Amino acid sequence: MKFDLTVAVREQAGKGAARSMRRAGKIPAVLYGQGDCLLLSVNPEGLIKILKSQAGSAALISLTVDGAKSKPNRTALLRDYQVDPVTGAVLHADLFEISMSKPIRVKVPVKIIGGIPAGVKEGGVLHHNMRDVQVECLPAALPDYIEVDASPLTIASGIHVKELGAREGVRFLDDADQMVVSVAAPMSDAKLEALLTSGVGAAGEPEVVAKGKEAGADGAGGAEPAKAGAAAPAGDAKGGEKKEAAAAPKGDKKEAEKKK
Repeated sequence: MKFDLTVAVREQAGKGAARSMRRAGKIPAVLYGQGDCLLLSVNPEGLIKILKSQAGSAALISLTVDGAKSKPNRTALLRDYQVDPVTGAVLHADLFEISMSKPIRVKVPVKIIGGIPAGVKEGGVLHHNMRDVQVECLPAALPDYIEVDASPLTIASGIHVKELGAREGVRFLDDADQMVVSVAAPMSDAKLEALLTSGVGAAGEPEVVAKGKEAGADGAGGAEPAKAGAAAPAGDAKGGEKKEAAAAPKGDKKEAEKKK
Protein backbone atom coordinates (compact mmCIF):
# COMPACT_ATOMS: atom_id res chain seq x y z
CA MET A 1 0.00 0.00 0.00
CA LYS A 2 1.22 3.48 -0.87
CA PHE A 3 0.30 6.59 1.10
CA ASP A 4 0.41 10.20 -0.02
CA LEU A 5 1.91 12.62 2.48
CA THR A 6 2.52 16.34 2.06
CA VAL A 7 5.36 17.79 4.13
CA ALA A 8 7.08 21.16 4.33
CA VAL A 9 10.74 22.10 4.69
CA ARG A 10 11.56 23.84 7.96
CA GLU A 11 14.54 26.06 8.55
CA GLN A 12 14.81 26.04 12.33
CA ALA A 13 16.29 23.13 14.26
CA GLY A 14 16.73 22.31 17.93
CA LYS A 15 14.52 21.43 20.88
CA GLY A 16 13.03 24.90 21.19
CA ALA A 17 11.95 24.97 17.56
CA ALA A 18 10.53 21.45 17.86
CA ARG A 19 8.46 22.39 20.91
CA SER A 20 7.11 25.47 19.13
CA MET A 21 6.17 23.32 16.13
CA ARG A 22 4.29 20.83 18.32
CA ARG A 23 2.38 23.65 20.00
CA ALA A 24 1.35 24.78 16.51
CA GLY A 25 -0.05 21.31 15.81
CA LYS A 26 2.80 20.02 13.61
CA ILE A 27 5.21 17.11 13.99
CA PRO A 28 8.95 17.70 13.43
CA ALA A 29 10.53 15.16 11.10
CA VAL A 30 13.71 14.48 9.15
CA LEU A 31 14.23 12.95 5.70
CA TYR A 32 17.51 11.20 4.80
CA GLY A 33 18.86 8.29 2.78
CA GLN A 34 19.65 9.63 -0.68
CA GLY A 35 22.47 12.06 -0.04
CA ASP A 36 20.82 15.19 1.31
CA CYS A 37 19.06 15.57 4.65
CA LEU A 38 15.94 17.70 5.01
CA LEU A 39 14.27 19.02 8.15
CA LEU A 40 10.51 18.70 7.71
CA SER A 41 7.21 19.67 9.25
CA VAL A 42 4.44 17.06 9.00
CA ASN A 43 0.69 17.17 9.55
CA PRO A 44 -0.18 14.65 12.30
CA GLU A 45 -3.31 13.32 10.54
CA GLY A 46 -1.40 11.87 7.59
CA LEU A 47 1.33 10.36 9.74
CA ILE A 48 -1.10 8.78 12.21
CA LYS A 49 -3.00 7.22 9.32
CA ILE A 50 0.21 5.48 8.21
CA LEU A 51 1.00 4.31 11.74
CA LYS A 52 -2.48 2.83 12.19
CA SER A 53 -2.31 0.95 8.90
CA GLN A 54 -1.38 -2.74 8.95
CA ALA A 55 1.68 -2.06 6.80
CA GLY A 56 3.19 0.29 9.36
CA SER A 57 6.91 0.74 8.74
CA ALA A 58 6.60 -1.30 5.52
CA ALA A 59 4.25 1.23 3.93
CA LEU A 60 5.57 3.17 0.95
CA ILE A 61 5.10 6.92 1.33
CA SER A 62 4.82 9.20 -1.67
CA LEU A 63 6.12 12.53 -0.39
CA THR A 64 5.28 15.96 -1.74
CA VAL A 65 7.90 18.27 -0.26
CA ASP A 66 6.80 21.92 -0.17
CA GLY A 67 9.73 24.33 -0.24
CA ALA A 68 12.28 21.82 -1.56
CA LYS A 69 14.92 23.28 -3.84
CA SER A 70 15.02 20.04 -5.85
CA LYS A 71 13.06 16.79 -6.14
CA PRO A 72 9.72 17.92 -4.72
CA ASN A 73 8.33 14.41 -5.20
CA ARG A 74 10.09 11.57 -3.37
CA THR A 75 9.42 8.08 -2.04
CA ALA A 76 10.19 7.12 1.55
CA LEU A 77 9.63 4.65 4.37
CA LEU A 78 8.79 5.47 7.97
CA ARG A 79 12.04 4.35 9.57
CA ASP A 80 11.38 5.44 13.16
CA TYR A 81 9.16 7.62 15.33
CA GLN A 82 8.90 8.81 18.94
CA VAL A 83 5.73 8.87 21.05
CA ASP A 84 4.98 10.73 24.27
CA PRO A 85 4.68 8.03 26.98
CA VAL A 86 1.91 9.92 28.77
CA THR A 87 -0.28 11.43 26.05
CA GLY A 88 0.56 9.02 23.21
CA ALA A 89 1.14 11.92 20.82
CA VAL A 90 3.74 11.49 18.07
CA LEU A 91 6.74 13.68 18.90
CA HIS A 92 9.11 13.07 15.98
CA ALA A 93 9.41 10.98 12.82
CA ASP A 94 12.33 9.70 10.74
CA LEU A 95 11.64 9.22 7.03
CA PHE A 96 14.06 7.16 4.94
CA GLU A 97 14.17 8.10 1.27
CA ILE A 98 14.48 5.17 -1.15
CA SER A 99 15.04 4.62 -4.84
CA MET A 100 12.39 2.66 -6.73
CA SER A 101 15.12 0.96 -8.78
CA LYS A 102 17.19 -0.37 -5.85
CA PRO A 103 16.35 -3.33 -3.55
CA ILE A 104 15.50 -2.50 0.05
CA ARG A 105 15.48 -4.53 3.26
CA VAL A 106 12.40 -4.06 5.40
CA LYS A 107 10.64 -5.80 8.28
CA VAL A 108 7.13 -6.76 7.18
CA PRO A 109 4.33 -7.63 9.66
CA VAL A 110 3.04 -11.21 9.91
CA LYS A 111 -0.74 -11.59 9.72
CA ILE A 112 -2.31 -14.84 10.95
CA ILE A 113 -5.37 -15.89 8.95
CA GLY A 114 -7.63 -18.94 8.67
CA GLY A 115 -9.57 -18.77 11.91
CA ILE A 116 -8.97 -20.78 15.08
CA PRO A 117 -6.26 -23.45 14.63
CA ALA A 118 -7.29 -27.10 15.05
CA GLY A 119 -4.84 -27.51 17.95
CA VAL A 120 -6.34 -24.58 19.83
CA LYS A 121 -9.79 -26.18 19.57
CA GLU A 122 -8.26 -29.24 21.27
CA GLY A 123 -6.99 -27.10 24.14
CA GLY A 124 -3.60 -26.04 22.77
CA VAL A 125 -2.09 -22.57 23.01
CA LEU A 126 -1.31 -20.48 19.91
CA HIS A 127 2.11 -18.78 19.93
CA HIS A 128 2.80 -15.92 17.52
CA ASN A 129 6.57 -16.41 17.65
CA MET A 130 7.51 -13.81 15.00
CA ARG A 131 5.53 -10.61 14.71
CA ASP A 132 7.42 -9.60 11.57
CA VAL A 133 9.88 -11.03 9.07
CA GLN A 134 12.70 -9.29 7.25
CA VAL A 135 12.52 -9.29 3.45
CA GLU A 136 14.55 -7.96 0.56
CA CYS A 137 12.86 -6.74 -2.63
CA LEU A 138 12.32 -3.79 -4.92
CA PRO A 139 10.01 -1.14 -3.47
CA ALA A 140 7.31 -1.94 -6.02
CA ALA A 141 7.20 -5.59 -4.84
CA LEU A 142 7.12 -4.75 -1.12
CA PRO A 143 4.12 -6.51 0.52
CA ASP A 144 2.08 -4.77 3.20
CA TYR A 145 2.18 -7.93 5.33
CA ILE A 146 2.86 -11.67 5.11
CA GLU A 147 -0.21 -13.88 5.52
CA VAL A 148 0.19 -17.14 7.45
CA ASP A 149 -2.66 -19.66 7.55
CA ALA A 150 -2.54 -21.25 11.01
CA SER A 151 -5.91 -23.04 10.85
CA PRO A 152 -4.50 -26.54 10.05
CA LEU A 153 -1.98 -26.47 12.90
CA THR A 154 -2.38 -29.21 15.50
CA ILE A 155 -0.81 -29.41 18.96
CA ALA A 156 3.01 -29.48 18.85
CA SER A 157 3.15 -28.25 15.26
CA GLY A 158 4.13 -24.96 13.65
CA ILE A 159 5.16 -23.05 10.54
CA HIS A 160 8.80 -22.09 9.90
CA VAL A 161 10.19 -19.29 7.77
CA LYS A 162 11.12 -21.80 5.07
CA GLU A 163 7.48 -22.87 4.89
CA LEU A 164 6.15 -19.41 4.08
CA GLY A 165 4.67 -19.18 0.63
CA ALA A 166 7.00 -17.96 -2.10
CA ARG A 167 6.37 -14.43 -3.34
CA GLU A 168 7.67 -13.17 -6.64
CA GLY A 169 10.54 -10.76 -6.20
CA VAL A 170 10.60 -11.17 -2.39
CA ARG A 171 13.40 -12.92 -0.50
CA PHE A 172 13.17 -13.81 3.20
CA LEU A 173 16.29 -12.96 5.18
CA ASP A 174 15.51 -14.58 8.56
CA ASP A 175 16.79 -18.04 9.55
CA ALA A 176 14.86 -20.61 7.51
CA ASP A 177 14.33 -22.84 10.58
CA GLN A 178 12.98 -20.05 12.75
CA MET A 179 9.41 -20.66 13.96
CA VAL A 180 6.84 -18.09 12.82
CA VAL A 181 3.70 -19.45 14.49
CA SER A 182 3.06 -22.62 16.52
CA VAL A 183 0.54 -24.41 18.73
CA ALA A 184 1.83 -25.76 22.04
CA ALA A 185 0.27 -28.29 24.39
CA PRO A 186 -1.45 -26.78 27.43
CA MET A 187 0.23 -27.10 30.81
CA SER A 188 -1.62 -29.51 33.09
CA ASP A 189 -2.78 -28.44 36.55
CA ALA A 190 -0.51 -31.02 38.17
CA LYS A 191 2.54 -29.78 36.27
CA LEU A 192 1.71 -26.18 37.06
CA GLU A 193 1.25 -26.98 40.75
CA ALA A 194 4.53 -28.91 40.82
CA LEU A 195 6.31 -26.01 39.15
CA LEU A 196 4.93 -23.51 41.63
CA THR A 197 5.69 -25.80 44.58
CA SER A 198 9.26 -26.39 43.47
CA GLY A 199 9.72 -22.67 43.03
CA VAL A 200 8.53 -21.93 46.56
CA GLY A 201 10.67 -24.73 48.03
CA ALA A 202 13.77 -23.58 46.21
CA ALA A 203 13.26 -20.05 47.41
CA GLY A 204 12.65 -21.03 51.05
CA GLU A 205 15.34 -23.71 51.40
CA PRO A 206 18.42 -21.46 51.69
CA GLU A 207 16.81 -19.56 54.56
CA VAL A 208 15.96 -22.78 56.43
CA VAL A 209 19.47 -24.19 55.91
CA ALA A 210 21.02 -20.93 57.03
CA LYS A 211 18.94 -20.90 60.19
CA GLY A 212 19.83 -24.51 60.86
CA LYS A 213 23.53 -23.78 60.48
CA GLU A 214 23.30 -20.78 62.77
CA ALA A 215 21.43 -22.81 65.37
CA GLY A 216 23.97 -25.65 65.12
CA ALA A 217 26.88 -23.26 65.44
CA ASP A 218 25.38 -21.59 68.50
CA GLY A 219 24.57 -24.94 70.09
CA ALA A 220 28.03 -26.40 69.47
CA GLY A 221 29.79 -23.28 70.62
CA GLY A 222 27.72 -23.02 73.78
CA ALA A 223 27.87 -26.69 74.74
CA GLU A 224 31.64 -27.03 74.86
CA PRO A 225 32.29 -24.16 77.28
CA ALA A 226 29.49 -25.43 79.46
CA LYS A 227 31.12 -28.88 79.76
CA ALA A 228 34.53 -27.42 80.51
CA GLY A 229 33.08 -25.07 83.07
CA ALA A 230 31.01 -27.79 84.70
CA ALA A 231 33.81 -30.35 84.97
CA ALA A 232 36.52 -28.07 86.31
CA PRO A 233 34.71 -26.20 89.04
CA ALA A 234 32.94 -29.28 90.41
CA GLY A 235 36.09 -31.21 91.26
CA ASP A 236 38.64 -28.41 91.61
CA ALA A 237 36.55 -26.28 93.87
CA LYS A 238 35.77 -29.05 96.30
CA GLY A 239 39.30 -30.43 96.23
CA GLY A 240 40.83 -27.02 96.62
CA GLU A 241 38.68 -26.14 99.58
CA LYS A 242 39.54 -29.39 101.34
CA LYS A 243 43.29 -29.03 100.73
CA GLU A 244 43.31 -25.45 101.92
CA ALA A 245 41.26 -26.38 104.94
CA ALA A 246 43.61 -29.26 105.78
CA ALA A 247 46.79 -27.30 105.15
CA ALA A 248 45.86 -24.37 107.31
CA PRO A 249 45.80 -26.21 110.66
CA LYS A 250 49.25 -27.77 110.09
CA GLY A 251 50.78 -24.37 109.52
CA ASP A 252 49.17 -23.04 112.69
CA LYS A 253 50.51 -25.94 114.78
CA LYS A 254 54.09 -25.36 113.60
CA GLU A 255 53.92 -21.66 114.43
CA ALA A 256 52.54 -22.48 117.87
CA GLU A 257 55.36 -24.96 118.57
CA LYS A 258 58.02 -22.42 117.58
CA LYS A 259 56.55 -19.85 119.98
CA LYS A 260 56.72 -22.39 122.76
